[in-house]
Amino acid sequence: MKPVSSHRPFASACRLLLAVLVLSVPTQLAGQQLRVPAPATPLETVGGMVVSEHHVASRVGAEVLAAGGNAVDAAIATGFALAVTHPSAGNIGGGGFMVIRFPDGSTTALDFREKAPLRAFPQMWLDEDGEYSSRRHHDSHLAVGVPGTVAGFDKAHLLYGRVNWERLVYPAVALADDGFEVHEGLARGLRSLVERTPYEATREAFSNGGVPYEAGDTIRQPDLASTLNRIMLGRAEGFYRGRTAELLAAEMERGGGMITLEDLARYRARERAPITGSYRGYDIISMPPPSSGGVAMVTMLNMLEGYEMGEIEHNSPEYVHLLAEAMRRAYADRARFLADPDRVDVPVHALTAKARADSLRATIDPARATPSDLDEVAQWPESPETTHYSVVDEDGMAVSVTYTLEQGYGSEIVVPGAGFLLNNEMGDFNAAPGMTTEGGLIGTTPNLARPEQRMLSSMTPSIVARDGELVAVVGSPGGRTIINTVMQVILNRIDHDMSPLDAVGAPRLHHQWFPDRISIEAAGVSEAEAERLRAMGHTVRVGGRQGLAHSIFIDPATGRRVGVPDPRNSNAGAAGH
Repeated sequence: MKPVSSHRPFASACRLLLAVLVLSVPTQLAGQQLRVPAPATPLETVGGMVVSEHHVASRVGAEVLAAGGNAVDAAIATGFALAVTHPSAGNIGGGGFMVIRFPDGSTTALDFREKAPLRAFPQMWLDEDGEYSSRRHHDSHLAVGVPGTVAGFDKAHLLYGRVNWERLVYPAVALADDGFEVHEGLARGLRSLVERTPYEATREAFSNGGVPYEAGDTIRQPDLASTLNRIMLGRAEGFYRGRTAELLAAEMERGGGMITLEDLARYRARERAPITGSYRGYDIISMPPPSSGGVAMVTMLNMLEGYEMGEIEHNSPEYVHLLAEAMRRAYADRARFLADPDRVDVPVHALTAKARADSLRATIDPARATPSDLDEVAQWPESPETTHYSVVDEDGMAVSVTYTLEQGYGSEIVVPGAGFLLNNEMGDFNAAPGMTTEGGLIGTTPNLARPEQRMLSSMTPSIVARDGELVAVVGSPGGRTIINTVMQVILNRIDHDMSPLDAVGAPRLHHQWFPDRISIEAAGVSEAEAERLRAMGHTVRVGGRQGLAHSIFIDPATGRRVGVPDPRNSNAGAAGH
C-alpha cells in the first residue's frame, strides 16, 4: 500500500489499514473499560500501566497493552504519540535510551542516541577567526545530530515487540492528522516558539495560519502525519531512506548543516548491557554510556550506602550536605571519563566499583564542603528539555524510556514538508580540544565531536528490583539534573519509606561539581537551613523546578502497581487497564 499524501483521504486510508491490522491482533479491548484518571493523579492497578508527560500519549500506550501488546510495544506507541502531543521534547527527530527488564529478571538496554555526521570534527564550533561560537554549537544547522529515535523503536520492536508495527504507529498518525486539544502550557510554548523562530516551516507547523494557538484550540499537523505514515508503512526505512530522508538532507544543505543521505542510511541503534549496581539489597538497573546516568547514579549510591541515610532527616542540612558531596564527586568523574564507548575506552567497572566509592567517601568531610577545583575541568550546561515515560505490562515486563531533542523544541528547525523538529544534540559535545573555561566550557578529549560518535548524555532511564521482583520504573527530564532527580526518587522510597506520590513529589536538590552550587527546589529547605549549609561552605540557591519523574512503583507482595505522574506537570497522566 502506497503512502497517501492528501489530508482527509490519507486519514481514511490509514483507518482502513488499521482496521485490517487490529483484526489480526489479539485484543482485550472488547467489553473492557480503560481506566484513565484525571491528569497528574496517581493510578493503582494490577494490570499494565503507562505514565508519561501527556495523558493522551499514556492512553495510547495503555490501549496497546489492552490489545495484547507488551511493555515494549506500549513504549513504542507512547513514544510516537508524544512526538505529536509533546513537540518540545517528544520526537522522531531526536534520540534517547530504553532500559528493559523482562519478567524473568534479565535485562537489556537500547541506545538510540543521535550521532555526529561523517563530516564532524572537534573544532567545528570555532568561527573563521578561531573563536568559539555558541550559536554554531547550539543554534544552527551544525548543531543537529543524526536522529536515532525511529531506528531505536524499530530495533526494539524487531527484538522484543509482539504486535504489528503498524498498530503501534497508527495512533500517532491519527493524532497528527485529526489533531488534539492544545492545553495551556503547550499554547504558551508554541506562542513563544513561533514568535522567536527564524524558520518559516516552523511557524507554519506550529501556528494556525500564522496566528498563535490558544488553549482549547485543535492543532493538526498534516505534514507530520504524512511522515509518520511513511514510518508506519516502511518502518525505519521510511525515515532513513526515501522521501523523508531526502527532505531532511535538503534542509541540511539549505541551512549549512552536515547531515547527508549517507549519514541517515548508515545510522544504527545499539543494544547494550545495562549498568547494574546494588543499594541496601535493591538492584539498580540503568543506562550505560553514552549515557552518563547509570554510572554516575551507581557511583553516588555506592558512596551514600556508607551512611545511615534513613536515620538523617530528609532534606536537613546534614542530608543535603552528604548528597551534594556525593554528587560533586560523581559529576567530576563524569567530566573526566565518560563518552561514547564505541569511540572511547570508558572504565565503567572501575567507576562503579564499591571500592571506588569507598575511596571517594573517605574524602568527604561530614561538616565542611569540599570546594570544586574549577581549574581542573568545567562543564557546559545541558538543556533540561527532555521527556521520560515508564511502562509495565501485565506479565511484569518493565520499560523505562527517556528521549529528547536537547533544548525545548530542539534546534527549532522543522523539516519543510515533513513536519517534525530536528534536535540540537551536537551541543552536548565538548566545545573544542583543550577549551576549558570557568565560564562553563569543557575541552576534555573523550566527548569531542568525531564522525559517527554519540554525544554524552545525562538521561537516566532506570528500573529497581529486589529479590527477583520488580520494584520501580523511574526516570526524568532535566539535563544534568536528571541523574540526581532519579537518585532522589529511589532514595525517598528505599531510605525514607515515602509513599509513591511523596517519593516523586518531594522537593529535590542538585549539585554537578561545577558550577560549585547547590540548587534546591522551593520549599526544599528553610532559610535557616540554607544558612546552615552556607556556614558549611556551600553556595546555595533556592527556587525553581527540578525534573518530571513519571514513575511506576510495584508492591512485590501484592503485585499492585501505582503510577505516579509527577505533580509538577498537571497535564501528565497515568493510564492502565
